[in-house]
Amino acid sequence: MTLTIRANFVHTPGLGSIQILLDHLIELDSSDGFIVNLGPYGGQDLMDAVQVPEGSFILPTFCDLHLHAPQFLYQGTGLHLPLMEWLNEYAFKAEEKLDADLDLAELVYRRLARRLIESGTGAVSLFGTINEETNLIAFFDCLVLAKVMKEAGLRAFIGKLSMDTSSRPSYVEPSAQASLDSAASFVERCYALDQAKGHRLIEPILTPRFVPTCSNALLQGLGELAAQGKSFAPLRVQSHLPEPEDQVAWVRSTRHAEDIDVFDNHRLLTPRTIQAHCTFLPPPSLDRMSQTGAAVAHCPLSNAYFSSTEIFRLREALNRGVKVGLGSDIAGGYELGIQGVMRMSVAVSRLREGLLKRESQALKDGAVKNPRIDWKESLYLATKGGAEAMGLYRGSGWFNVGAPFDAQQIRFYDQRTGEGVGALDFLDHDDKSQPKLVEDVIEKWWCLGDVRNRVAVWVQGNPLL
Repeated sequence: MTLTIRANFVHTPGLGSIQILLDHLIELDSSDGFIVNLGPYGGQDLMDAVQVPEGSFILPTFCDLHLHAPQFLYQGTGLHLPLMEWLNEYAFKAEEKLDADLDLAELVYRRLARRLIESGTGAVSLFGTINEETNLIAFFDCLVLAKVMKEAGLRAFIGKLSMDTSSRPSYVEPSAQASLDSAASFVERCYALDQAKGHRLIEPILTPRFVPTCSNALLQGLGELAAQGKSFAPLRVQSHLPEPEDQVAWVRSTRHAEDIDVFDNHRLLTPRTIQAHCTFLPPPSLDRMSQTGAAVAHCPLSNAYFSSTEIFRLREALNRGVKVGLGSDIAGGYELGIQGVMRMSVAVSRLREGLLKRESQALKDGAVKNPRIDWKESLYLATKGGAEAMGLYRGSGWFNVGAPFDAQQIRFYDQRTGEGVGALDFLDHDDKSQPKLVEDVIEKWWCLGDVRNRVAVWVQGNPLL
């Protein structure tokens, strides 16, 4: 059985390019939600097709490469503190609270899942807590949500935090070995929740929080566990590379090395690794990220709060072939929607361009003369670039035969009222017609759009909204 959708489709096949497929058909295999045919509508009978009305377009869902699920509990608060103080005052307390109250954890994760879908996020890489049981609830919410997520849910990497060192004595694992045993157990139990190897939506991801909370013994063991993997692939890994200046200084003073060296030496820098932030990585370290195949979760909003002395070298990373996607970094970032993160990524890149020009550093330290990115490039990072950085199925993040249908329907114009939807206004067109779907309309939505414009979301062909 197949399902045919007739619509206007928009995607970004490459960095900086956007393609508008007017009045096209996408045909899905109903059994697995993968695209089997794509082409222009040719006038054929479409009695059983889904007809998306004019004034709308279908876009790939967003990928969020970095989100702390338990921190959704206090999203939008506490951002007046520097990172290490903020962790002690807010993050660790919230994570500990959810570990002690599984009913509250279920409530938080249910609401988070709903908000992600409303925001158009179809794939997400999540940091959980140190408690194995709590993390199995995350995005499964006991047996009920486990069934829902398995049948029609988000594409999610679930990470049980590994940390055997902490400034909060009540929130730490008792030893490196205990942490490793818990991580290995979690991996097996998480895989058991979603048995479909080929079309699995839920996967475990090893999650050493960051170097300051992990002993060398723990990192060594996690590197061995990652390499051992499962029969079909090595395990995924996620963590943080230097975000604030005090973290960089702490690692240098205690480990006598850079963060990236510590991860690389313990075999935790691989093609299946996602490292958040990377704000203090100089060009040679970006070269190493490219050589190892590790990806960057660029979190421009939280970086602005916690990495005030450095701005991530995004253009240099892209020029070097580093895989880059975007991350909300809830709750270090207060914006859950990747649409807001896209906007911030462009704004930050323009600020960096101005700083380099002012300081005449455009040719120093391997920097580029034009570090800015534009809205099209940010849309690529949010969709196809993010999917590649996450290591999703080949073809994910754009519309092509063989890719899963992960998509969102955006409505920008209401034919009944003759007005734009949500915050979008179209005041200079003939009222007898509707605005044509051109790049300017997509850019207007990119700048002004919000949840009011999103009327449907699919992940692997399954409707979520």
